[in-house]
Amino acid sequence: MHYRSPLAKARGLGSAKTGTTHWWLQRVTAVALIPLTLWLLVLMNLSFHSPYQQTVQWLASPLNSVCIIAWTLAAFYHAAIGLQVVIEDYVSSEGKKIAAVWAVKLAFLFLALVVLTAIFRIILVG
Repeated sequence: MHYRSPLAKARGLGSAKTGTTHWWLQRVTAVALIPLTLWLLVLMNLSFHSPYQQTVQWLASPLNSVCIIAWTLAAFYHAAIGLQVVIEDYVSSEGKKIAAVWAVKLAFLFLALVVLTAIFRIILVG
């Protein structure tokens, strides 16, 4: 008769030790997005109802531009983490899982760079 602890039985089959980090980062970015979304709503309202120059002037303000850039970074990172968790939970093939996670990370990185480039171009060029 073998007396093994549950830890010994599960050795090598436990968690990957990254779930807690993803969980916390998902919550932190979600909380950060709550106030930052107010800046996004103001920007969208200005974009739809104000002349272009007024929108550029608003976005050129240091506080407004930093908040919009922070929203962009937090939103894309939050979305990437969320999709990574979904892929890890529902894709069973290890190769497809790794490829899908990398594709999601690269896609969101590319989209974030495009948005940041547009923001900086509007701020600097006008």
